[in-house]
Order: sequence, then C-alpha cells, then structure tokens
Amino acid sequence: MTRIIADISVSLDGFVTGPDPGPDNGLGTGGEALHTWAFSDDPEDRRVLREATARSGAVVLGRRLFDVVDGPHGWDDTSGYGAGEVGRPAFVVVTSAPPESVRTADLDWTFVTTGLPDAVATARERAEAASADSGRDLDVVLMGGAATIGSALDAGLVDVLTLHLSPVVLGSGTSLFTGAAPRTLVQRDVIVTSTATHLTYDLTG
Repeated sequence: MTRIIADISVSLDGFVTGPDPGPDNGLGTGGEALHTWAFSDDPEDRRVLREATARSGAVVLGRRLFDVVDGPHGWDDTSGYGAGEVGRPAFVVVTSAPPESVRTADLDWTFVTTGLPDAVATARERAEAASADSGRDLDVVLMGGAATIGSALDAGLVDVLTLHLSPVVLGSGTSLFTGAAPRTLVQRDVIVTSTATHLTYDLTG
C-alpha cells in the first residue's frame, strides 16, 4: 500500500534551514550541517538513506524548494535526490504557476497549480503506477520545504513522519512546526548514528 511519508532533516531547535535561505543559499547560513548524515560513511546512515530513497515512488516539494534544487547551485549528478542510491522517481511540485524553463529537464517534473491535496493525489497516482511496474510497494515522499510539510500535516495528508534530528543548534531559520495544530504521534522507530537521530512516527489522526 502506498503511504504518504513526510521526511525532513531538522536541528535540535526545530529549524529545517539556517537563517537567510534562498536560491543561492538553499539551506541558509549553517544549514548544511543538517544534512551531514546524508553524506556520512556511517553504515547506519547509509542504510537509512538507501531505504528511504528506495521506497520513493514519487516525491512532492514546494515551489521555493524547487527553485533551490533547480537553481544554478542546485542538484547535479552527485547531489540530487538520493544521488547514487535510487533511480529517478517522479517529482511533483506545488506551485501557483509553472516555471518558464527547467534546468534539470532530465528529471520527471509535474507542476500542480490546484493546491497541495491535488499534488499529493497526483503523486499517489504516480507512486501506485511505479509500484505496479516494479512489483513492490512504493510511497509518496514529501521532502519539503517546511511550509509544504506543515500544510500536509495540518490537512491530515501524512501517514508517516520521519525526522532526521541533527546535533546542531541553528538559533534561527525556517521552523518546521510554527503554528502547527496539536497532534498525537506514535513512535515507531529510533536509529541513533554518529551524525543524527533518525525518528519515525506514525500519525494517528
């Protein structure tokens, strides 16, 4: 069964970027430390990354994050989504208007202008089709940014929340849970590595 999984790295003080993020400074000042685990040689970090990306039948992201990853300092063959660990899932972008051009045109981009629920529904269709083609269950992964994941949580669109808690305090930046509605989570898995604590929660409603 295809699940909707929100998956994001976060600092100890709850930020998913450092201060002043933007197309030329995607993770903000100091924000690169949030993703140290993704480039770690720790075998457990490698396993977490490999299993997370292998389950990706489709990936949802917001327009701001798209502008970062498609920008001149964004993804390339060595730093894209799960680079070296996964094939190329479909990417679904929530936006008010599609971009005029796409630098990373070799990736499968779909731009949805009718809101997050429709984007998640589109991604689910793509993931279910990929599941049928591969003969195994694949999921929809919401990779961010914070506003996209926060909106999906508030709308009840998420089945599983995975946080990669990095041992860094950023002080300011983009907060993940600002204004979040109260919610009950069920802790399902905790993996501690040399660079992060990987936390997985089921959402109960």
